[in-house]
Amino acid sequence: MTEFDLIIRHGTVATASDTFRSDVGITAGKVVALGASLGSAKETIDASGKLVLPGGIDAHCHLDQPRAQGLASGGAIMADDFESGSLSAVFGGTTTIVPFAVQHRGQSLRAAVEDYHRRAGGKAYIDYGFHLIVSDPTQSVLKDELPSLIAEGHASVKVYMTYEAMKLSDRQILDVLDVNQRAGALTMIHAENYECIAWLTEKLEAEGKTEPRYHEDSRPMAVEREATHRAITLSEVAEANLLIVHVSGRDAMEEIRRARARGVKIFAETCPQYLFLSTRDLALPDFLGAKCMCSPPPRDPANQAHVWQGIEDGLFDIFSSDHAPYRFDEGGKLMYGPKVSFSKVANGIPGLETRSALLFSEGVMTGRLDLNRFVALNSTNAAKLYGLHPQKGTIAVGADADIAIWDPQRKVTISNDMLHHNVDYTPYEGRTLTGWPVTVLSRGQVICHEGELLGKPGQGKFLKRFRAKKGGTAWT
Repeated sequence: MTEFDLIIRHGTVATASDTFRSDVGITAGKVVALGASLGSAKETIDASGKLVLPGGIDAHCHLDQPRAQGLASGGAIMADDFESGSLSAVFGGTTTIVPFAVQHRGQSLRAAVEDYHRRAGGKAYIDYGFHLIVSDPTQSVLKDELPSLIAEGHASVKVYMTYEAMKLSDRQILDVLDVNQRAGALTMIHAENYECIAWLTEKLEAEGKTEPRYHEDSRPMAVEREATHRAITLSEVAEANLLIVHVSGRDAMEEIRRARARGVKIFAETCPQYLFLSTRDLALPDFLGAKCMCSPPPRDPANQAHVWQGIEDGLFDIFSSDHAPYRFDEGGKLMYGPKVSFSKVANGIPGLETRSALLFSEGVMTGRLDLNRFVALNSTNAAKLYGLHPQKGTIAVGADADIAIWDPQRKVTISNDMLHHNVDYTPYEGRTLTGWPVTVLSRGQVICHEGELLGKPGQGKFLKRFRAKKGGTAWT
């Protein structure tokens, strides 16, 4: 009888489709057997009373992006690089991350990717890929760099409809959609109307309304609704698949439902901040509301119920952190000084480590979600969308042994002191959760166990990701 490298025994295994009692046999970093009483192994882990789940995939996070003016960050410094960011992910039960290689205006897209490889090299605890961000779709980028980079394993490309330094025109977005669809990449889009935001911001500042709470007034749901409708229309014209990222509320959700009802292939993502934060947090005194500023912003408290409904009924395909690690200091959120206008505050909040546990506690443990829907949102759907399945995102024979073992009854009160990112705050401070990952494996290696780090930086590998080209079969 073959001896396994590792057996996880006596746990309850859950995938996006099934839940069952099983041992998990692992050899050479892969799941090689599922069943009862699998036999002998060099090492064993007793998972009695615990859940054995696919490791989380956070496919929307920002790490070590080079500084540039005109962005949501205002040129602020990101506190997390690939080492601290991936470490934070691990302790939150996430085993794959996909941050962004950003092309700035006038820059070669390939040069941006090469720079990002240098930034990531030898640092990550877990496997990672890159989304491409196109901000300057020159003919060279469209005809040469973008198709070749997609062919080399970058299966997703993000574009922006807002931010002065990043926004593309509708014509440019159509060009990128067309190239991506033909080459086999998914287009991701940040859907907010730049001109409306600029006009509203100038109006608010002229009226002396500059506190963080006015950030939401500058980017109302109508701004996101219009841009979402326009993005969907552009995808229809280009006959291209599209993912609307960080959908914040009911207005944009209605546009997505309407599109799907007429047969348009639109994917949708939301984030913890739209389930757990609101305009009340933006209005915290002493400028503390700036800690909760992101774009799109958290909405009114009643909106949270709509986002939860989309989580429950399948409107949202994936659940990502949109981790943007800016410290609450002069190098980060406050780089233009304390108590400046909201338009000068770096947008974005940290969330890599808390993403999965927030959804598990308030989704699974409250009965809003079954365990299989949690796995789909947390792992499997992202793997399918971004060209990682079945290597990642499931527990099945032949898959990488990326596994998070959860204690579903463990109660944890979130504090920034317990987290492993390099940010000096968490917007979820003091929130008590039920359920937490206690052991995390990446390709069969235990990276952390009961709060102890066992892995090393540099263990993570770059992942080449591929989707079907136009005319082929992509995930539906």
